[in-house]
Amino acid sequence: MLWLFAAALGIGILIGTVGIGGILLIPALSALAGFTLHEAMATALFTFVFTGSAGTIAFQRRGSIDWTLTVPVCLGAAPFAFAGAWLNSRATADLLGSLLAAIIIFAGIYALANWRGAGEPALHGRPAAQRGLLVAVGAIVGLGAGLAGVGGPVLSVPLMVLAGFPVLASIGTGQVIQIVAASAGTLGNLQFGAIGLELGLALAALEIVGVLAGARLAHAMSPLPLRRLVALLCIGVGAFLLGQLPAAA
Repeated sequence: MLWLFAAALGIGILIGTVGIGGILLIPALSALAGFTLHEAMATALFTFVFTGSAGTIAFQRRGSIDWTLTVPVCLGAAPFAFAGAWLNSRATADLLGSLLAAIIIFAGIYALANWRGAGEPALHGRPAAQRGLLVAVGAIVGLGAGLAGVGGPVLSVPLMVLAGFPVLASIGTGQVIQIVAASAGTLGNLQFGAIGLELGLALAALEIVGVLAGARLAHAMSPLPLRRLVALLCIGVGAFLLGQLPAAA
């Protein structure tokens, strides 16, 4: 359990600093707490309600949340996160493991490549079309959050940056979307799945401490060295999960 608690603290720092890292809680819960993949995903998603709240407060205090970007993304995420939780309850462990590994590796490649996206935001000068794009991004993020138990930033930050939105604003939006996607997904999991509530609350407390520390780092230093560490860790964990699937089958 000490290793799991240490991992939760470190994961919180990653969420607050680069917006990516929460997804690593799922394999940690499986390996260190003996949770099934369904339980690990549901419990991790539950903790992201709290990390999202802490991150939102920290980023809002620094004026780093652009609500004109954030609101459409959240509107798209809410219904699809609940639908994703329903799909999670009906998916096989092998399918979920493959999906989780793919998302982790995607996050690692994004962080390693340090993509900066387009020169200006997609559909710049066409506000209605741009809002539609952000709603679509939110729908993808919400579905992935509910289905794979990820908090949202692991998908929203790369997608928004690739669409040309500023990195810091994308990370700020990722903090808010955690609340929406994780809350909707958790409501679904309470109905369709299983959540380790007591352990989840303990982990959430440690993650919050990490998020607050990470938010300070995000505004005070270049996150590039940490992004590279996250990238290598994600690619390694994702490859390990893929390697375990044939044996599980």
